[in-house]
Amino acid sequence: MADEDNDGKPRYGGSGEGSGPEGPESRRALPRTPVRPDAPGGGILMGRPFGVPVYVAPSWFLVAILITWVFGGQLDRVLPQLGAVRYLIALFFAVAFYTSVLVHELAHTVAALRFKLPVRRIQLQFFGGVSEIEKESETPGREFVLAFVGPLLSLVLAGVFYAAMRAVEPRTVPGVLLAGLMISNLLVAVFNLLPGLPLDGGRMLRAVVWKISGKPMTGTVAAAWVGRALAVTVLIGLPLATHAGGLSRGSVSGLDSLTDALLAAILAAIIWTGAGNSLRMARLRERLPRLRARTLTRRAVPVETDTPLSEALRRANDAGARALVVVGGRGDPLALVREAAIGSVPEHRRPWVAVSTLAQDLKEGMRVPAELAGEDLLEWLRATPATEYLVVEETGEIYGVLSTADVERAFVEAMSKRPDHTAAGPPG
Repeated sequence: MADEDNDGKPRYGGSGEGSGPEGPESRRALPRTPVRPDAPGGGILMGRPFGVPVYVAPSWFLVAILITWVFGGQLDRVLPQLGAVRYLIALFFAVAFYTSVLVHELAHTVAALRFKLPVRRIQLQFFGGVSEIEKESETPGREFVLAFVGPLLSLVLAGVFYAAMRAVEPRTVPGVLLAGLMISNLLVAVFNLLPGLPLDGGRMLRAVVWKISGKPMTGTVAAAWVGRALAVTVLIGLPLATHAGGLSRGSVSGLDSLTDALLAAILAAIIWTGAGNSLRMARLRERLPRLRARTLTRRAVPVETDTPLSEALRRANDAGARALVVVGGRGDPLALVREAAIGSVPEHRRPWVAVSTLAQDLKEGMRVPAELAGEDLLEWLRATPATEYLVVEETGEIYGVLSTADVERAFVEAMSKRPDHTAAGPPG
């Protein structure tokens, strides 16, 4: 219910400076955005509303069985004449409840798409659903709206089910189903409005602190620590509250206490882990702008397809370059010579091996704009996995070659440095 992707290779010749050579121009059109493959491991694909894949995780079937069993027992107390049919009705309730959870997540998705934020997928899982929004909101106002629309839709659904419940007989199958859906959607809304990450209320709190302080990281830290405090409160307070309620009714048992404690522990663990993950992701995003394609790019030299490897390496060493780009007769880049393949060729055979036999053809997404940086750069590389990429200027001119190993090394170095909290965030 809360919201919340290589090892180093041997080097050869030249320095690691990110200065591109003056090379031939490529007149091929550059793709503006890479193709986004479906995220693996999402579960069973149920559909693509608004173009966003919706998956049902295997854990959903476990919670569906649990809801069916619990709600079936409640039906037996209210409508004992149903017999075994009550479990079919309870299963229908479980599906209807998670359909309303899907509506909650779709509200986040529609808002994100409205703000031009890409959504990788929606996943329905054990404790509700998750909308995987791949980028942060640009302003605290948008962050607040993006978080609030989910609980708002759950409140609207609770109101709709309440109005429908008033129109039917109370102790009938429709009446019980509508009452259950009304209460469950109300609980979803209230739970998600709790002011701690990773819940929607925590994102709203983050937006408010961000607006006041002018720093998104300050908002994230505040909301994450409130989330951790909320997790401790749930762990201790939920069993005490239910135990006190049971004593007041004179109907508390050891099994009920154990169940309440287990539920509280699971909820607390989810909230605590989610708060910590939100804090780590915020710190990561704060340091990502240090990763720039232009500064990480290796100098490259263009070579023809039939150039011997030994000659190509000689040209690279003379130019102080560390990469080879295979070009056609008109200078159009065709492929990249793989560094790992070069290392596998013994030195005495290099005069007899053409560079084209060691090259990987340029595919869609392997041409990286030189100005890409931060999350945009990592997302581009994630969408088209490769060991090397051709970095080009807006004009199509070859700037150099970007190695995945260099990006990983720079990423580790950026994460090992202390974050800078002095920079103000974007305006609200």
